[in-house]
Amino acid sequence: MKRLIVLIISFKILFSQGILPGYYKLNFSDFDSSAYKGLKSNMISDIVPQEDNLVWLGSGAGLAVLKDSISIFTISSKADILPGPLTNITPQGGVVALTSYRKTLFAAFATSGEDITTGNGLIYSNDATGNSIDWTYFEQPIDVEADSLAPFANRFFKGLPITVKAANVTYDASIYGNYIWITSWAGGLRRYNISQEIWERVPLPQDGDQFLNTCELASYEELPSGPTLKNFYLNPRDPWDGSSVKNSDTKLYGNHNHKAFSVIAYGDTVWVGTANGINRGLIGENGCVNWTHYTVNDGLSGGFVVDLERQIINGQNVIWAATVTAGQGEKSGVSYSNDNGDSWHSTLNNERVYNIMAPDSIVFVASKSGLWKTVTDNPLDLAKPWAKYKPAKKALLIGSTNTFDMDEILTDEVVGIYYDKRPYFSSSATIWIGSWDGLARTLDSGGNNWQIYRTNFDSEKVYAYPNPFSPFEHNQLAGDGYVHIHAGVRTSFVVKMDIYNFAMEPVLETQFDRRDANTGSMKWNGKDKNGRLVDNGTYFIRLEYDQKTKWIKLIVIK
Repeated sequence: MKRLIVLIISFKILFSQGILPGYYKLNFSDFDSSAYKGLKSNMISDIVPQEDNLVWLGSGAGLAVLKDSISIFTISSKADILPGPLTNITPQGGVVALTSYRKTLFAAFATSGEDITTGNGLIYSNDATGNSIDWTYFEQPIDVEADSLAPFANRFFKGLPITVKAANVTYDASIYGNYIWITSWAGGLRRYNISQEIWERVPLPQDGDQFLNTCELASYEELPSGPTLKNFYLNPRDPWDGSSVKNSDTKLYGNHNHKAFSVIAYGDTVWVGTANGINRGLIGENGCVNWTHYTVNDGLSGGFVVDLERQIINGQNVIWAATVTAGQGEKSGVSYSNDNGDSWHSTLNNERVYNIMAPDSIVFVASKSGLWKTVTDNPLDLAKPWAKYKPAKKALLIGSTNTFDMDEILTDEVVGIYYDKRPYFSSSATIWIGSWDGLARTLDSGGNNWQIYRTNFDSEKVYAYPNPFSPFEHNQLAGDGYVHIHAGVRTSFVVKMDIYNFAMEPVLETQFDRRDANTGSMKWNGKDKNGRLVDNGTYFIRLEYDQKTKWIKLIVIK
């Protein structure tokens, strides 16, 4: 599962097009006592299952886990931790990569300054299923300045040392066999050799190369240091960014294909998505890899490949890729191949896709406009008809009161997806989605009713969030931006809401009928009674319910 990303801490990336997207409190305690009981962030980008009932969540405020259908815990974090063993503690920051394999769990973290995102280390555990978890922590993998010759598969290759953590953020990871593979924008493709306990850089083809064979002796030249890849230099700089090499007048230019985004590994195969297409690698003796490189010239819809997923249907592999426009003539969308990369086809053109999930015959796509699902199980059907889910809403009858417990995800965007067939949650299947506005799950394949999990600072207080509120930036749903209104209504059928400006002039009068399942959550789109967005300033919201009146002060900044 994946991956991609502006967390609550505003992740940015160093090119013109943004590639990555941006409390549910319980008293129940069955986990390490240092963990926070609930979510600390509404931003959920990764959803990863483990064993029979665990659901791990990559959030904008750290690593969280759903232990059962209701009990969420956010693992405690700490600054200035040292490499090595940790127990029940993670690095600080948002989770930018998350994956599991049997009892093993891996997570990567990042923090963000005003202008740049910084990798903040990696953790993995060989058994993340208990109430107390022992982790191994690695600082973000970097090179020292002298590391211009990298060991790989008992041989060597030349490369530009990556000596900083800035822009060196791990966006994806995959565990299989003896390796944990990770992809980083500046740091490229790396892998952790579990048995030898070492990190190593992995060479990928240069932009203009279709193949890179690291298993063949003919690909190497004999240098004093040992056999070294010929005519190759690993350099994740931009192609037009020449950089002088010490003791040489040669200008070596960068490669977009050395900027890695996504990875999946299985058997003797590894697929890597980069800023210049997709690479299929066949792993050979001593861990060498023979690569084939695919680009938009081979049929990919877009040059940036930000997510990869493997589907197995009727014994056949289908590789799915989320692509983002990298140049003229390209399209964001989904590309897929059912012949191991020999040919590529495109679907969902012009859709900004974050994550893909492909269980059995179904394919789910989490995108900027919502959650999509294929309506055919034929892998050879190149038309690929799709259906889109409605935004997630909850409407559950409260006993015999004739009123509904209502909530909704106030964003079109779905950034995380997992289709869960474990019998612990449902005899059929459960759909989990992550968004900028919380986690949601449904037992209904049609998505007609959802349970929603999010931060809840105090269930007894009345407040608006976010505050300050921008209708252009927050909770974008069907063309409007919304502010949540939280009030612990108990008995009233109808909640009356009046909004006034700073001069106490009426702006809007509306009401929420809790007997109507279509009412949705209490919210305001920042518009007055004439449908015009209000001016910047301070506004007062008066709520009348349960025979009482409550006031909220809200600052609007467009």
